[in-house]
Formats: sequence, structure tokens, C-alpha cells
Amino acid sequence: MSIGNSSEDDRPSVGRSLQQARISAGLTVDEVSSTTRVRIPIVHAIEQDDFTRCGGHVYARGHVRTLARAVGLDPAALVAQYTAENGGRPSPTPAAPVFEAERIRPEPRRPNWTAAMVAAIVAVVGFVGFTLFNGGAKGQNSADPPSVKPSVASSAKSNPGKATDPKPEASNSAIAGAPANKVTVKLTAENGQTWMSAKDHDGKLLEEGVLQRGASKTFTDSKRIDLVLGNAGVARLFVNGKEVKNLGEDGQVQRLSYTKGDPAAG
Repeated sequence: MSIGNSSEDDRPSVGRSLQQARISAGLTVDEVSSTTRVRIPIVHAIEQDDFTRCGGHVYARGHVRTLARAVGLDPAALVAQYTAENGGRPSPTPAAPVFEAERIRPEPRRPNWTAAMVAAIVAVVGFVGFTLFNGGAKGQNSADPPSVKPSVASSAKSNPGKATDPKPEASNSAIAGAPANKVTVKLTAENGQTWMSAKDHDGKLLEEGVLQRGASKTFTDSKRIDLVLGNAGVARLFVNGKEVKNLGEDGQVQRLSYTKGDPAAG
């Protein structure tokens, strides 16, 4: 279809020309919209000579040119007719509200419940693990000491100390001469590290922990020393100045108790 042979007074409007050409080409509005990417409401409006939805003359001329190509009309002639009919003046409808209405608005973001649930589960598991760990550490004093395998560790330097009566006191000094009125126990981790615990005759804990290889501890009390070794095979023990032989095997737990006098009387 051509509009070049008609006079200016008799020729159809831009919208009417596009509509007639579309119908003549056997095309629907949906098909033209799919081909040109011009939205269906805008195609309907242009065919009714309503260009307010285009957002201004520049966009209107672009839509007219695109639709003209789709329906087989001369784009340049139809755009010139649009300019002549509309005078190139800005559309009375502000462009910003039109674009705001046509813009596809994003959906509001929804809360990420999955991430929140995962974070809550991690927090609960961490709290339970922390509670169990603290509970196990507190209860370790009353439980059997763990078996400690021999391992290589750095040597610890010993510091001299004094024992006062009646309160027992742990000391790292060597036993030069064990007093006869007390029980004196010297423990050395000679071949490896060992877990140890020492208590006096009242059950008061004198010391507890890991004794590193080469380190020594000395304990005195007026009546009795109760000793627990977690790795008896690596330890060397002197009671009241005399060495106690055959304490046990590597990794073996031994519970020992000594009083005043010869170790055999303990």
C-alpha cells in the first residue's frame, strides 16, 4: 500500500494508514508486536492516532518507522507525515510518568528464609558444642585421666621451691635429704610426657596437668601423697629419697599412694 498518490487532504492519518496496511498484510496486532517489540497497547494507541503513550516525538517517530517496515509501508514518508501532522511539538503528556507506567517494575525482594534457618541451626549447633566442651573440661578432674602416648617435647627448666608445714606445696627442687616426719615424692617425665595428678591426705589437689619430657615435680605432705600417672612407662619416681622401680608400661595409667618412711610402707 502506498500513500504517495493521495493528496494531503484525502490521505488517511498515520495511525489509520498503519492499521489498513496491517489488515491488508493479514497481520494481527499481536504478530506486529512480536515482530517489532512494540508493546500491544502502544500499537493499538498508534493505530488510533494516540501518540501520548510513546513518550515524546522522538520515540513516536521511531515506533512509526518500525511499524511501517513491519506492515510494508514507506517508513520515511510515514514519519514525514507524522512530523507534518504533529508539528514536531513536544507531547503534552510528560514523558517521565509515561515511562514510569510502561516500565516493568521489579518484584519486591522476599526474605531469604533458607539462609536465616541455616544461620540459626549453625548458631544452635555451635552453642551446644561449646556447652558440651566446657562441661567435659570441668568434669575431667573427677574422671580417669586419659592415657598419654610417649612423644617428643621440649625440655622444661625447673625452678627451686620451698615446702611449708602444715600446708603441702609443689616444688621442682631435687630431694637432697627427705625429712623423716613427712612424705616426699619427686616425679620426673624422663622418656616422654605424661598426664599427672597429685593430692594430699585431705584429698586437696596439689597439681594436675601434662608434665613435659624432662620436667620434674616434687610434692610433700605430713601424712600421704596420692599420685595418678597417665603414662607410667615414661616416668621416674623417687619416694622419700628412694627410687621406685617398675612403675608400669608406656601408656599405662597408675594410681599410687605413699606415706612416711620407706616406699614399701606406702
